[in-house]
Amino acid sequence: MPTPHLHPRTPRRERPRHPRRPRLLAAATLLAAVGLAVAGCSTTPATTVSAAPSASAISADRCAQNKAAGAIDYITGYQYQASASILDVLAAKQLGYFDALCLDVRIQPGTGDTAANAQLVAAGTATFTDLGGDADLLRSQANGVDVTGIATYGQVPIATLMTMPSITDLKQLDGTTLGQKGQLPPEIQTMLVDAGVDLSSITQVVVGYDPTILPRGQVESLTGYKSNEPLTLKADGTDVTQWNPEDYGIPGTFGTVAANPAFIAANPTATEDFLRASFHAYDYCLTNATECVAIAADLSGAGYDSDHNLQVWQTESGLVTSSQPAGTPVGSLNADLLAKEAQFLVTSAVLPAAPDLTTATDPSFVSAIYAGTDLIWPAP
Repeated sequence: MPTPHLHPRTPRRERPRHPRRPRLLAAATLLAAVGLAVAGCSTTPATTVSAAPSASAISADRCAQNKAAGAIDYITGYQYQASASILDVLAAKQLGYFDALCLDVRIQPGTGDTAANAQLVAAGTATFTDLGGDADLLRSQANGVDVTGIATYGQVPIATLMTMPSITDLKQLDGTTLGQKGQLPPEIQTMLVDAGVDLSSITQVVVGYDPTILPRGQVESLTGYKSNEPLTLKADGTDVTQWNPEDYGIPGTFGTVAANPAFIAANPTATEDFLRASFHAYDYCLTNATECVAIAADLSGAGYDSDHNLQVWQTESGLVTSSQPAGTPVGSLNADLLAKEAQFLVTSAVLPAAPDLTTATDPSFVSAIYAGTDLIWPAP
């Protein structure tokens, strides 16, 4: 996030963007829709993967505490896409990891509107959601949406700018047309400015979700996500050049898990164990990716592009691994990176001022489930 991914119910050449930032539904509409879905708690389709035994793997006292937390409602960033912070949660549910920790987890597919998802969590209609990244968390908080970040998967920007290989210097984009999905991501804007591009000379057009407009010459550059459009174009046999913000020293993250502050304060063991089961499934999916994607495919139903989503998972999990600071576990919150991202958002005028970073996140839950970089499974 900024999310997207690619997506389950769209044609191959008309996939929506990464699940990180589109505004597909108004918050009020989504509140009502998800509220009804959660209240009904419909059962999910059966998958081909056998669930683990339902017997608890933890002490009776901890099991009782987790059961007392009640139903935990998780809203995905976008449908059942195989993104880091989505696929592993789906797998944890199906493989019985939540059951083993006495957690009643209900999963609702999100629309891609991460801002509305954050509002649902703040209102207590949902418990957890995955956002596009720490930037989305900070934007929500700056807008008065009371959510707390408890984990972050990728510590690198997920956004990218694509051009055809004939573009060898970003300054060649002066006077050309750039396609974007409603607004130019601040990471991309800053990258262009830092590279000496005359942004005022570029014609920006809002485009749909077909990246083939780039090789067809309808635009000379196109914003997207590393785990989405470049994969689609590559599958079509089209080589493109990716210009990435991190190569210009621009910070970013993706797969930030946001939580309801009241819930995590009242239910620390349930919060820890939600993350514990998710990261246990994450480790499983690293070596059993096809099986995990099959779980998402069965949940999504007809039209799910399993081959593409396998690439989404492999791309995002690869980015998580390559961006993870040495000696830190997956999911850990990076206070230094958060501060850099907050300052970047202020400098680029996305935020008028940074929110209080001392309360923006709570790293205690991830710290509690690891011994160094080794996940403690099951819970003590």
